[in-house]
Amino acid sequence: MVGCYQCDDEWGWTIVTDRSRGAPTETGMTVSESSLDEDTIVRMDDLTVTFAGEGGVARVLQEVSIEIEREEILGVVGESGSGKSMFASALLDAVIEPGRTTGSVEFNPRSGEPFDVLGLSSDRLQRVRWESIAMVFQGAMASFNPTMRIRDHFEETIRAHGKNHGERMAHAHELLSALHLDADRVLESYPHELSGGMRQRALIALALVLEPELLVMDEPTAALDLLMQRSIIDLLASLQDRFDLTIVFITHDLPLVAGLSDRLAVLYAFEIVECGPTATVIEDAGHPYTRALLRTVPNVDVPVTEMAPIEGQSPDPTDTPAGCSFHPRCPLADEGCESADPPFERLETEHEVACYHTERARESVEYTLRDGEVGP
Repeated sequence: MVGCYQCDDEWGWTIVTDRSRGAPTETGMTVSESSLDEDTIVRMDDLTVTFAGEGGVARVLQEVSIEIEREEILGVVGESGSGKSMFASALLDAVIEPGRTTGSVEFNPRSGEPFDVLGLSSDRLQRVRWESIAMVFQGAMASFNPTMRIRDHFEETIRAHGKNHGERMAHAHELLSALHLDADRVLESYPHELSGGMRQRALIALALVLEPELLVMDEPTAALDLLMQRSIIDLLASLQDRFDLTIVFITHDLPLVAGLSDRLAVLYAFEIVECGPTATVIEDAGHPYTRALLRTVPNVDVPVTEMAPIEGQSPDPTDTPAGCSFHPRCPLADEGCESADPPFERLETEHEVACYHTERARESVEYTLRDGEVGP
C-alpha cells in the first residue's frame, strides 16, 4: 500500500500525504469492520480492471492500492496508455462493459460509515457519484448537452438528486463567481457561446454544485492553452482551500500538476511505481521511469540535446512483461527485474518506490530541475 506524510519544502508547494472490507448492509453498501483513520477519505485496495476479448484478457489497471488523505490534492501522472483514465473510472465504479473491476474502493464520508463504492446498488451509486464523489473530464464541450443552456444542466442535476433548488443554485452562483465567471451570463448561455476555458470552469462548478467531498479530474486542462491551464490550476488551489475539497488530478503533464499537488503517484503499465510528497518525488525520484519521465520535461535551463525521450514503448495490456513491467525499457534492468515484480520500498524520504535499483537509478539516471541543478 502506498502512503506518505506532510511536509513543506523550498519550492513553495504545500505537500501532504499516509494512512476492510466488511459485510454488505441493506443498502448494498459495505461497511468497514475496522474504521479508517478520520483523515483518510479513500482506501483503494488491489483495484484491478480487466477486459476480456478475442486477443486475451487485457489488464488495464493492476492491483492498485493507495490511500488518499482528506483535503489533499493527489496528482496521478504517467504516459498515455498507462492506466490513468481507468484509475479515475474505477474510483467511481464507472468502467464500461465488458470491463470488470475487482478489489475495493472504500470511501470514508465525514458523516456516516465508510462503504465500498464497488459494492453499491446502482441507485445508491448514482447518488454517490454526484453527492460524494464528482468527476470532471477533459473536453467540456463533450460533457455539456449543446441543446441545453448551462443553467439547465445545473437544474437537472439538482432535480435528479432531490436537492433544494434555491439553495443549490445560490451555491452555483457562488462557485461560478469563485471561478471568475459572470454567473448570470454563463448560466443563460449555451455551451457553444462560451470559450473553452469558460466551459471548463463551468463544468468544474457543475461538479461541485452538490458539495461533494472528493473531486476527480481526468486531464481537465488538456484541450486548453497554457495561460488558461495555469489560470485553472490557480483557481483549483483556491477552491480546494475554500471548500475543503479532496482532489485527484490525473494528467500526463508532470510540470502542470507539480505546481498544484501535495502528493504524486506515478503510473506505469497500469500500476503505481512511485508515490510520495510532490517535492520529494520531483527533486529525488527513486524509480528509473520517474527519472526518465522528468528528463522529457521541457526546461528553459536545459539544452535541447540533453532532453531525451524514453526509449521503447509502453507494454500491451494483453501482454505485460513478467517481473518489473518497466524492465524492457530500463537501462538498469537485470535478471532479477525480469523474473520478479519488485515490492514497494519505503525510503528515508518518506516516499515509496517499487524498484530493485533505487540507489543506482539516482546515481545514473540524471535530470535537470531548474537553474542547472541536477536531480540527485
